[in-house]
Amino acid sequence: MKRLDWNALDAAGRADALRRPVQDTAAAVAATVAGIIDAVAEGGDAAVREFGRRFDGVDLDDARVGEDAFEAAMASVPPALLAALRAAASRIEAFHRAGMQADYALETAPGVRCARMARPVRRVGLYVPAGSAPLPSTVLMLGVPARLASCPEVVMCTPPRADGSVDPVVLAAARLCGITRVHRVGGAQAIAAMACGTDAIPACDKLFGPGNAWVTEAKRQVAQRGFASIDMPAGPSEVLVIADAGANPDWVAADLLSQAEHGPDSQVLLLSDSDALLDAVAVAIEAQLADLPRAAIAREALSRSRLIRVDGLAQAFDVSNAYAPEHLILALREPRAWLERVQAAGSVFLGDHTPEALGDYCSGTNHVLPTAGAAAATSGVSVASFQTFISVQEATAAGIAAIGPDALAMADAEGLGAHASAVRLRLEQAA
Repeated sequence: MKRLDWNALDAAGRADALRRPVQDTAAAVAATVAGIIDAVAEGGDAAVREFGRRFDGVDLDDARVGEDAFEAAMASVPPALLAALRAAASRIEAFHRAGMQADYALETAPGVRCARMARPVRRVGLYVPAGSAPLPSTVLMLGVPARLASCPEVVMCTPPRADGSVDPVVLAAARLCGITRVHRVGGAQAIAAMACGTDAIPACDKLFGPGNAWVTEAKRQVAQRGFASIDMPAGPSEVLVIADAGANPDWVAADLLSQAEHGPDSQVLLLSDSDALLDAVAVAIEAQLADLPRAAIAREALSRSRLIRVDGLAQAFDVSNAYAPEHLILALREPRAWLERVQAAGSVFLGDHTPEALGDYCSGTNHVLPTAGAAAATSGVSVASFQTFISVQEATAAGIAAIGPDALAMADAEGLGAHASAVRLRLEQAA
């Protein structure tokens, strides 16, 4: 990891220090993804199959997972792992249920009643990455809130393994969430299929889930072109750690590596006002890398990551808020005292005993979070992400008499005569 002193950098140097790896390849990725979407929109299942051959090395005539595969998966998953999935799902449900928004109604003026009601998104498409590692945890993070929202149709796509199958733990997680429609399709072609619709994969109203740069770009493009809505930009993983001199360097190093091993385009940052801590973490990273099965992937991610010296914790939070990380770990002696300073982050982890891995798996919060700086204005997945909220208003004759003059004054100010007439005719009748 590159070592930097924040206060020795000019504006351009600071911008470069916070630059994401995906920004360097954005143009090339965008062009490739646009071609994939066009091909799927025109060629349907045949195009999806061809991209599967090209990118996954798998030729599938029928990509939908059958019931026998679900049954085999449930039978093959070790009981201890199945119990862990159930326990994680229970915590995720408890957390998300507590945050569900209730319908409400009130009288805003005598005879005028306004309400807001929630409705589930009718058909949602869930993308569960696999790549170099299956992610059953993502199934829970998407499937549990979709079930709480009562979405009528749930479609899931996930990349196939080399033999054309889906990892059994991923299928077991889907079964625990009540997901029955799973397709063995990955990458940008999966996003295009769920957005545009094919004979085999129905067009979805909204797409969810994290992915690599190509998946994230595909989500952005299908939303921009009006094919489907999306949850958020949830691309290559990232973590920013703010640590003081009292932090455990081995634990901090492990937290950084836990994100770096996600993929070569992941990014990790450590901010500290302690030179000794920065030095110790750098040593610990090298020591721990030697034992990591995904060391090569982590090393590539670390090549674009940073150890940054700041003058104090207040400055560290200014830098963090500018970066708007997906994950923010506060390895501080009094982390909660600093929480008020956090203005932009997808999810925050307080204190030495709260590794980001808990949020990835089983604390209860959602790990589908905004990346690439989107946390400055976007939130992570919740039950509300799977719902639409419809406003309702009802006025009696007395109600329009009470507030109609306000509408008339505003319509006249905007020069909208028909708006004014729609109100005035009713006021005249009421009089």
